[in-house]
Amino acid sequence: MHSLRLSKNDIELRALNQDDAPELARLANDKSIFDMVRDYFPHPYTINDAIAFISGKQGLHPVTTFGIIYQGKLAGLVDIKLQTDVYRKSGEIGYWIGAPYRGLGIASDAVSLITEYGFRVLDINRLFAGVYSTNPGSMRVLEKCGYLIEGISRQAIWKNGQFLDLHRYAFVDNQAPGVKDEEV
Repeated sequence: MHSLRLSKNDIELRALNQDDAPELARLANDKSIFDMVRDYFPHPYTINDAIAFISGKQGLHPVTTFGIIYQGKLAGLVDIKLQTDVYRKSGEIGYWIGAPYRGLGIASDAVSLITEYGFRVLDINRLFAGVYSTNPGSMRVLEKCGYLIEGISRQAIWKNGQFLDLHRYAFVDNQAPGVKDEEV
């Protein structure tokens, strides 16, 4: 089995395995996470949801979904959804951090790593993310990592019975700093 691992500072990104399921379920079963992600993310989030999610990601090449490991413990997830058709050189990033690990700079390091990985390994030219207007912390993470705001889609999201604006951020390959293979 391929064991791809990426690291920076105190965090590591690695492929998920079934041993992660209990902690994934515990962290993901948090309404504050559900409030910031798409509705296909279950809430409540059960152990069966975690097992099914991990099973669906195992054995995929290239690896595009990673557990965020902080000091040896699962702290969240980050992934790239590769696009298709005329968008095939683009990827959408998504990430979340469990409540006990917020405010430690983990998201910024994870986004930085996944950005470097996307351009170096996945043969893409553009990464983008959509952030709900209720999530300024995520906007700060993307800005810190060099993502630029491309626009705001007003009332584009219907979440929890209300309309929210969607802030669209992107990072294109010609922005990417030179990364040496041994750094990632």
